[in-house]
Amino acid sequence: MEVHNVELTISAVQAAQYPKGQQPEIAFVGRSNVGKSTLTNVLINRRNYAHTSSQPGKTQTLNFYHVEDQLYFVDVPGYGFAKVSKKERERFGQMIEAYLTQRQQLRGVIQLVDARHKPTDDDVTMYNYLKYYQLPTLVVGTKSDKLKPSQLAKSKKLIQQTLGLTKKAPLVMFAAPSKKGKDAVWQWIEKLC
Repeated sequence: MEVHNVELTISAVQAAQYPKGQQPEIAFVGRSNVGKSTLTNVLINRRNYAHTSSQPGKTQTLNFYHVEDQLYFVDVPGYGFAKVSKKERERFGQMIEAYLTQRQQLRGVIQLVDARHKPTDDDVTMYNYLKYYQLPTLVVGTKSDKLKPSQLAKSKKLIQQTLGLTKKAPLVMFAAPSKKGKDAVWQWIEKLC
């Protein structure tokens, strides 16, 4: 999809604040600083629309981006950051769980993992959680531009093995500078919506 029109509709912390209507939603989940905002910016053809931050745990709300008046991208707070209190982590967890398990408009989830490293225990837990709730999930290996071509296949295999992806489970390797993987991500989104 060629995106010309996008708007940050709301930053929500509870269901009453979510956008009204029945337009489809795609959630973006992943560890803090894994590249959710970067992927969102590439998908919507913007430089810094979704704010990237060097400070982990910056996103503390569900950010709803209305794309082409057709669907919403939902940026979910990152998991796995240590600088937030246990109480805050629990609050985030409850907010995220309520959204992922109760939102009728949610069509699928894009889970981002850092292609340069083995997926973390938090990544595995999140993937199993999404599988348990039978949410269509696309795994995206971010920062693949930082790998040598010879390391790409190895990284892909490690992600598949660690998360327990079946042969049919979609996995896209993404590189922001070249936009490699952008079209494959959009194809997956369009199929669901």
